[in-house]
Amino acid sequence: MKQRLKDLTRELAALPGVSGNEAPIVKVLAEKMTGLADELTVDRHGNVMAVKHGSSDGPKLMVAAHSDIIGCIVRSVDDAGFLRLFAVGGVIDALLVGRKVLVNDVPGIIGARPGHIQSDAEKRVVTPLADLYVDLGARSAAEVADLGITIGSPIRYLSSVEEMANPDLLCGAYIDNRLSCAILLETLAGLPSDFAGSVHAVINVHEETGFRGAKMTAYAVHPDVAIALDTTPGAGTPDVDFYHELPLDIGRGPVFQVASQGGGAGFTSHPAVLQWLIDSADSAGRDYQLAALPNANTDAAIIHMSRGGIPTGALTISRRYSHSPVELIDLNDAEAAVQILLQAVSTVGDLDLSFI
Repeated sequence: MKQRLKDLTRELAALPGVSGNEAPIVKVLAEKMTGLADELTVDRHGNVMAVKHGSSDGPKLMVAAHSDIIGCIVRSVDDAGFLRLFAVGGVIDALLVGRKVLVNDVPGIIGARPGHIQSDAEKRVVTPLADLYVDLGARSAAEVADLGITIGSPIRYLSSVEEMANPDLLCGAYIDNRLSCAILLETLAGLPSDFAGSVHAVINVHEETGFRGAKMTAYAVHPDVAIALDTTPGAGTPDVDFYHELPLDIGRGPVFQVASQGGGAGFTSHPAVLQWLIDSADSAGRDYQLAALPNANTDAAIIHMSRGGIPTGALTISRRYSHSPVELIDLNDAEAAVQILLQAVSTVGDLDLSFI
């Protein structure tokens, strides 16, 4: 299973999909899910909703990941052929200078002033995104246009997912959230034939820009219970205080979010769903971590408020160096997530969602 998760993650992370431009990744995910589901729908915004029916009546379970990635789009093109940037999602200015990027699929470089002419003070200052530019090697706006690039063309890091010395560790750009898409595919492929109810495997668009796809799919699916799949920031490094800032690390099992806050939305796990995830992890014999995160969120923030309210949990995978081109995860956590999800599906018919 770990090898399949590794191969899927590397394949999916290489595909375009900056928020608002998810068509390439959506097409591939829909193709991969078609043979695993009884029904599949792709709506007009690119949300993918696949359904697998169980052998008996029971609840409608939605398990949702998101397809989009952070990045930029082209804001302007000057007469000399240099591109200016417009941020899409949680892009970090300090990680942009001197990076290789793809504009559509055209390679480029985010420029940097020569170190030889920078003052000591300048070397210590982060260049704001508004002052950055992409160099495609073009010499005019007309040459840029000939490359098929225009205002709004998506820009993403050129940083492939690679193994570390420990082959269970993967590092690269866009593990958030292509790893969770791989987990969802592996779970859908491993579903037993005798579970109760139905599983709705959902891939949302626009998560990085405000959980917009989740609002659409939660309303459309109208599930009885939901689980959001995502990655989440992790510690374990010298520059993060484990207990005071971020008591999570890679290799310690999936993270069940008790509560989270960020981006103008908050989430508190439904107690019955949280306990169901914990019981499922115990039954599967896999470790897990619990987290209350003040500055991180998932699609669960929107799903749980849809319609009359949906009992929701968030199962996430800890990653180091979040929203960077070198995100780092442990595949053992991803494997455990699949096993926990399959165990949860096997008992979903016994889930009591009453609050009192």
